[in-house]
Amino acid sequence: MQRRSILFLGLCGLALAQDLSVPSGWREPTNSRSYSDRVSIAQNAINEMTGQLNSATAQFNGLGWWQSGNVWSVMANQDHFTQTTTNQAAVVNGLNTGWSEFANYDQYQWWATAAYYGYRAYGDSNLLQHAIDTWNHVSGYQVTAAQASGGSTPVKGFSIEGTCNGATMAGGVFWRPTSDDQGINSITTGLFMTLGAYLAEATGNTNYRDAATAAATWIRAHNLNADDIVLDTVNAHDCSTSPSNWLFTYNSGKYVEGLSVLADVTGDDTWRTLMVDVVAAAAHTTAWQGSNGVITEGVSTDSDNGSVGFKAVLVRGLHEVYTRSESNTDLRTLVKSYIDVQYNALLELAANGNTYSSSWAGPSQSFTSWGQLAALDPLTAAIDANN
Repeated sequence: MQRRSILFLGLCGLALAQDLSVPSGWREPTNSRSYSDRVSIAQNAINEMTGQLNSATAQFNGLGWWQSGNVWSVMANQDHFTQTTTNQAAVVNGLNTGWSEFANYDQYQWWATAAYYGYRAYGDSNLLQHAIDTWNHVSGYQVTAAQASGGSTPVKGFSIEGTCNGATMAGGVFWRPTSDDQGINSITTGLFMTLGAYLAEATGNTNYRDAATAAATWIRAHNLNADDIVLDTVNAHDCSTSPSNWLFTYNSGKYVEGLSVLADVTGDDTWRTLMVDVVAAAAHTTAWQGSNGVITEGVSTDSDNGSVGFKAVLVRGLHEVYTRSESNTDLRTLVKSYIDVQYNALLELAANGNTYSSSWAGPSQSFTSWGQLAALDPLTAAIDANN
């Protein structure tokens, strides 16, 4: 995955903790389409994407490695939400091909998360093992308490700070596996947290739970701003940080997904409370959406870049929150409304038949792999969120 080169220049708007209201200015926060229509719309979009599949590599033409992993995630989740096996053969074959092609390739964990979603959808133990193998590999890049105290880690060729701004660096996960890269970021740590929480739920192994808890604690201590928006990167060598206006949807999206699972796994309502705060902030911020609620991040209609797929990760994470928050009606209403705002914008402003622009506010355009990728998650999430 390439480092983001496009930065958000606007500052994050005020997001009030626990504000679960649906703003009156949001564009179409309801959905009148039938269940069967929603399933067909999402599956047709997936079918357009699979036309770009290179079966030899399990990647999709026009997409980067991490983005291709997210296509498999949506396909597995589509079957999970609809309780069907429409995409099963393609998902299982694709993920197994990925593992056969690259040894320890998945340091960013996107494909491992897809493998877990596949296991959840199909009960395929081989996919679960892929996720476990990746977790085992990446766990070596999580800073332990002993490493933080000793100021070094065997996977890096530089000293690390034991604490930054008074909080331990234990629990953070290095972004790149190279010995000289000093960054610990929220998305890698959040992916590891979420994967670990899922694995703890699936296996009952407390090692996964404890590592996920440490990762969640690191993000809370180091990379959550005053408005409860998740920040990006901390340098483990000198405690320097990424600019405060590096505000990306997928950091908050992956964090709330992981928190929703971690709260269930641990039974600790502290994580659920934090999850609600971060969801409220993400849904109300002006950092990545207009006053009408439509996400404006990652609009790249002419060429692919990493940020195009970020907003899909936010929607996916919010959907997981929705499924695990039955007792919180206000939260579920907010999340459902937010998903429907994106869904309706896609279908009414950005659609060209069964293909979609990366600009959800429109206009529509001819097919691009990255635009299609970004659309898949909200189209699939809307199936379940409107039941």
